Amino acid sequence: MRLIMRRWFTIVDHKETEGDRGDGGPPLRRVAAVAIVANPYAGQGFVQDLGPAIAASEALGAQLAEIAVAAMGDFPAESYGKGGIVGLGGEQEHVNAMLTTTFAEPLRRAVGGGAAWISSFTKRGAPGTAIDIPLAHKDALYVRSHYDGMSLVLQDAPQADEVALIVCLANRGRINARVGGLAAARIEGKDGLR
Repeated sequence: MRLIMRRWFTIVDHKETEGDRGDGGPPLRRVAAVAIVANPYAGQGFVQDLGPAIAASEALGAQLAEIAVAAMGDFPAESYGKGGIVGLGGEQEHVNAMLTTTFAEPLRRAVGGGAAWISSFTKRGAPGTAIDIPLAHKDALYVRSHYDGMSLVLQDAPQADEVALIVCLANRGRINARVGGLAAARIEGKDGLR
């Protein structure tokens, strides 16, 4: 199986301050790379074996990772997240099949590794459905300053026979983060947590 990409686009959110105040650090850049693909299972009823979509998602994951890293420009990625929306002609399990580790490993490689699991969210919806993609530090989940996300509304996607697959990256934690926890500079990088 080959996943057929119908279109792709990027969203860049570049923030200099939070409220009226900066924290002396670099700007916060969050990007989303979105691929709209044909759902190979749409309208087929229940399909037990989703393995072909899992296997086919690797190439798409690599392509989206490349697009997301390019959108970051000169800002290195510290956080990542993924998610997707399956159109109403499919099941939520279809989008989950396309977002497994097979899809995500190219993203880890593209951002220079990542010991932490990649936070994820999926849902079923029509064009214009809002989705929040969670972000967390790529090397240690306990870094609270990097608990963030991107809210997206895809105005004309996904259609009933489509899936929207989304990769998000950020170069730093929230501006003015001050709720404690493990600092990014103190990550040990042993277990993906600390």
